Amino acid sequence: MSLSSSSVKMIRCNFPKVAKDQADALGLLGWIKNTKTGSILGRMQGTESACSQMERWLSEEGSPGSMIERCDVTNRKKITRPDYQKFKVTF
Repeated sequence: MSLSSSSVKMIRCNFPKVAKDQADALGLLGWIKNTKTGSILGRMQGTESACSQMERWLSEEGSPGSMIERCDVTNRKKITRPDYQKFKVTF
């Protein structure tokens, strides 16, 4: 399954690094980054279960000190081959 996650509004709290650690623990592939508007944008690929767990983490828990206003997950689709080799923080 492939999910594209966006619009996680947060206060500076190292969110991408902590999200990468969470994604790695779940075996997800993809990327995450801060945007100029102060939100988080990314793409994750993995099992349906792992993507659901990450979506829950992004929308309900987040990194320590984060204040999540909302989490919009779009572009859900089944994939046959992943587009990424690992999960990384981009700039």
